[in-house]
Amino acid sequence: MSDLLLIFTDYTLRNVALGSAMLGVVGGVLGTFAVLRRQSLLGDVLAHAALPGICLAFILTGAKAPLILLVGGGLAGWLAAWLVLAVLRHSRLPEDSALGVMLSSFFGFGVALLTFIQHSNNASQAGLDQYIFGQAATILASDVLNFMVLGSIALLVVGLFYKEFKLLSFDPGYAHSLGLPVRGLNTLLTSLTVLAVMVGLQTVGVVLMAAMLIAPAAAARQWTDRLSHMIGLSALFGAMAGASGALISATRENLPTGPLVVLSMSAILLVSLFFAPLRGLVWDWARTRQNRRRVHLERLLLDAHVLHAHGTLTPQALAERRREPVTVALRNLEALRSLGWVQEHPQGFILTPTGEQKAHELEQAMRVLLHRVEGSS
Repeated sequence: MSDLLLIFTDYTLRNVALGSAMLGVVGGVLGTFAVLRRQSLLGDVLAHAALPGICLAFILTGAKAPLILLVGGGLAGWLAAWLVLAVLRHSRLPEDSALGVMLSSFFGFGVALLTFIQHSNNASQAGLDQYIFGQAATILASDVLNFMVLGSIALLVVGLFYKEFKLLSFDPGYAHSLGLPVRGLNTLLTSLTVLAVMVGLQTVGVVLMAAMLIAPAAAARQWTDRLSHMIGLSALFGAMAGASGALISATRENLPTGPLVVLSMSAILLVSLFFAPLRGLVWDWARTRQNRRRVHLERLLLDAHVLHAHGTLTPQALAERRREPVTVALRNLEALRSLGWVQEHPQGFILTPTGEQKAHELEQAMRVLLHRVEGSS
């Protein structure tokens, strides 16, 4: 509890927590569209492409002001995105190949520039390499204000073009048929993603930034099928990861904030993957098991219905029909009786009216399904 109160009393922690939370919100909202458009790797390209932009901004200005470096990184990211779109438009190169080539090319160029700067005997270059993994501890109130301005611009544009972005994400062909400027909307959405990258460079760095774009949206996707809910959950998860990562890093010395923010987001993603009611693996396993049991009982009821029609619904007859031990057949009959589908009789078992009705419904459903299959063939 005392660590939580530090957000309101500690200047550095407050700035780090606010900056990380803002990154989570903006990255979560814009990452939703990247995930739905299956362009997750684009965020990785934009983040890695920012490194040469940061280095060039430092070389050209000689200043290490965060806003100047972020603008340089943003411009480089936007250039990389434009080149990817140009390559896809004018060549037959697959999208994943184009993204991979652009990512490695820009990042390699950035590492080369960074090495050149480090060997240039320029004293002001110290700490420039921290943009690779982030330097959240150096965030000032002015930086948080810059993040909020950039993030607010991005969120405002998303709000204004929400319907267009929604249509673009789910059915770009239909959007084009309606006369919407699909190419312009793609460029706008990519530019907004560049803004999100600019917000996150100082916090988590170019290497980990892609996680803050993709992981919140991937976690939110496990909980809902509605875009509006997915955007809200993605923003919430991102903010939670940003704030919790900042708090955890404040509990011990030498705990880097950026990696802890990403680890917090990874924990949220894992919980969502396993326990989300809509798509969680645990719930999916439970539903699969329940469906298998239902199918087993329905097949069992149909077998019992055939035997009942011949007046031989006994454990021995059921075991012979299903080629199973008598003890298993007896357990199966007990399962049917627990559902109220059969009841004991002096000669063995008989179907109850409920069981008769259920068996007739299953037979009718099977006839309809068989008729459809035969009609389609």
